[in-house]
Amino acid sequence: MIMKENILIDKSIDFAARIIKLQRYLVKDKKETIISKQIVRSGTSIGANYSEACNAVSTADFVNKLAIAQKKAHETIYWLRVLYGSELISKEQYDDLMSDVQSLHKILSASVATLKNSENK
Repeated sequence: MIMKENILIDKSIDFAARIIKLQRYLVKDKKETIISKQIVRSGTSIGANYSEACNAVSTADFVNKLAIAQKKAHETIYWLRVLYGSELISKEQYDDLMSDVQSLHKILSASVATLKNSENK
């Protein structure tokens, strides 16, 4: 079976892998365990919820799962800000990860808005 290319899945998997590496760094080098657990949950949940949306049983279920993925992206943005504000990650790490998660958030937000608008018509 040939898998259809899905840019959002690919981006979310790449981002999740980077977040897992960030968690390893935070635990090993910074001895930080609380926030690292939070960001790994939210950062990996983006793609997991999008993947669930792809197998939704209805349009409403699809929109709901996309909205959850969008919320998890927003939560991840929050945790990145906390990590940077606490000086646990560098400006370069922050900018790089923030760029990726904001890109995911924008795609998800636009998708949710488009689907909600089409439902209301």
